[in-house]
Amino acid sequence: MKKPPFSLDGFLLAMLAAVALALVWPGIGTSNGPLHLGVITTWGVALVFFLHGAALSPQSLKAGVTNWRLHLFVQTSTYLLFPLLGGLLVWAGHGHIPADVLLGVFFLCALPSTISSSVAMTTMGKGNVAGAVFNASLSSLIGMVATPLLIGLMISTSGHAMPLGEAIRDIALQLLLPFTLGQALRPWLGGWLARHKPVVNKVDRAVIVLIVYTSFCDSTAAGLWHDYAWWMLASILGVAALLLASVLGITIAASRALGFSRADEVAAVFCGSKKSLAAGIPMARLLFAGHPALGLIVLPVMCYHQLQLLVCTVLARRYAARAEP
Repeated sequence: MKKPPFSLDGFLLAMLAAVALALVWPGIGTSNGPLHLGVITTWGVALVFFLHGAALSPQSLKAGVTNWRLHLFVQTSTYLLFPLLGGLLVWAGHGHIPADVLLGVFFLCALPSTISSSVAMTTMGKGNVAGAVFNASLSSLIGMVATPLLIGLMISTSGHAMPLGEAIRDIALQLLLPFTLGQALRPWLGGWLARHKPVVNKVDRAVIVLIVYTSFCDSTAAGLWHDYAWWMLASILGVAALLLASVLGITIAASRALGFSRADEVAAVFCGSKKSLAAGIPMARLLFAGHPALGLIVLPVMCYHQLQLLVCTVLARRYAARAEP
């Protein structure tokens, strides 16, 4: 049986090990601890977005630029459908689920689509790969502004304030600036990165695991986990599963109602239903800097990430089977 074009188990086990280590021995891994992981992760995030910028080919974006109906569909799903569903979940869970978890659920809904797995799933499902590359990349760029705006709107409606200008400035400096610099240096670095793509992927995932570890160390040191039991993780998994099932059902039905071709439907469903862990963890660190419940806030993103990979792999194989003559 052909394996998916990415590894699930190693990355998942690394994140679980990081969480377990943070729960047992938090002191060494806090942001201001002896390892100075706050500074290390800041530079690590900048490096990751620099590499992403240098690896992104403008030619691959141009190949899918003309399919405006697909683009409008995917971005509407990412930045309108998801936040609406997130708002409903926050409203329904108010008084039943801790506020920090609900904030994490809405943060998940405000994130951009993921690039790597969206394109991988679209390729596996024999869909419109050029359209997937364009939309996933466009979503990541839009998210650098849209995500903090949506989070700021959600927090303001709850009666609290968020330094939105400062958050956007931090994202621009730590994410957008390295990404732009990478694009500028792509003529010199693009070939080397293409030949060493596994190295880039490992750096990306190592930084994510490090941020997860630091976030959980900070939360454990603040005594957060004494207030919650195992049912909290079960409820987060349930909410993530409900959200994924809802979005998949809506995007499949809507793409067929709009008369999309099978190839465009595959790209629309996978790009419109995914959320980026690679962008989400660094953004959470910037948007909720100093928040003692950061580990709890990123849990919905971590759970949704694993669920979307497992479910969409099965769905991609079904799409591929339908494409066979």
